[in-house]
Amino acid sequence: MLRGKALASLRTGVTAFNGLDDEGRTTVVLLSLQHSFEMLLKAILEVKKVGGVFDKRTQKSISLYKAINLCVQVDGVRLSEEEAGVIRNLDAMRDSEQHWHLVVDEGLLYHNARAAVTLFEDLLHRVFGQRLSDHIPARVLPIGAEPPMSLDLLVDREFERIAKLLKPGRRASAEARARVRALLATEALADPDAAEVREDDVRRVTKGIRAGKTRDQVFPKLTGYSSDIQGSGASVEVRIVKHGGMPVTYTSDPDADTSAFRLVDLEKKFYMGAYDLADRAGVTRNRATALRRHLGLDGNDDHYSHLFELGSQRQMRYPDNALRAMKTSLKDVDIESVWIAHRTIPKNQHIAQPPCSEPGCAVHE
Repeated sequence: MLRGKALASLRTGVTAFNGLDDEGRTTVVLLSLQHSFEMLLKAILEVKKVGGVFDKRTQKSISLYKAINLCVQVDGVRLSEEEAGVIRNLDAMRDSEQHWHLVVDEGLLYHNARAAVTLFEDLLHRVFGQRLSDHIPARVLPIGAEPPMSLDLLVDREFERIAKLLKPGRRASAEARARVRALLATEALADPDAAEVREDDVRRVTKGIRAGKTRDQVFPKLTGYSSDIQGSGASVEVRIVKHGGMPVTYTSDPDADTSAFRLVDLEKKFYMGAYDLADRAGVTRNRATALRRHLGLDGNDDHYSHLFELGSQRQMRYPDNALRAMKTSLKDVDIESVWIAHRTIPKNQHIAQPPCSEPGCAVHE
């Protein structure tokens, strides 16, 4: 059922892309393609029997963001960073278009549509052993008015267009901001935290462009991202590729150059407490504490953990990075040996803590 809904939404998105009516075209394309992936990923999770697609706490269907995170971890799916980014990008653009307004360059919209179709077929074949041509004729797939361009060239072209719109006397700030939203949404390719476009981010970027900042300075997360384009006509395949790139940096410095910084909802990123992390990793809570110490996950480094402070209350929270690190480590270590080496020994017990000999120990490196 869910796979059928995914295919129906994909057909709707492709039909709208190739249609004659420009009114509402971008909205329908983005809404439909985003929905197609939400249904496809949930169909995959049901087939793989990964805890179902309903949240036990809320009793509601899980979000697309949650489905992406699960499919990154599931054997037989294993979404890559670039594949997850394609879906996040669609979702971020859809959100901005559905709830406010953005202007997507036609070349960028075509690139995203072809990347979506390529990934949809890859997942359909990877999990279900089917080809997209079994359901949709190749002749009706997205057709562009110009040859497909690589992502980095499209971003450069759009950045130059925005810079011209923001020049003094142009009176085109509204269109410029709408185009900035599209590029900010594109940063979701590189960083899950960029999947939500905020107006503060739009204002900072436009201010930076007006001040003469370069594309790499204003959109650093897109540095190193390009496209692998194969084929021509109706058989074009587009896959996102990453060559290096700039690291994500978190800062609370009020004097930092903010034109290149995005606001991040830390509560959304660091959403797991210690008990929840242990349960998701599949280990007892005391063993999970020992494993966190073994891996050095409690360093409050904003990569594996973040310490939230509210008055006298302090709580360490963890993101998906910590969960992935623990699950990977559990394949290589003897958890009982880790627990013996890193457990908490009561003060009234004079027992020497043995050194840890398990791989990946951050304490006894």
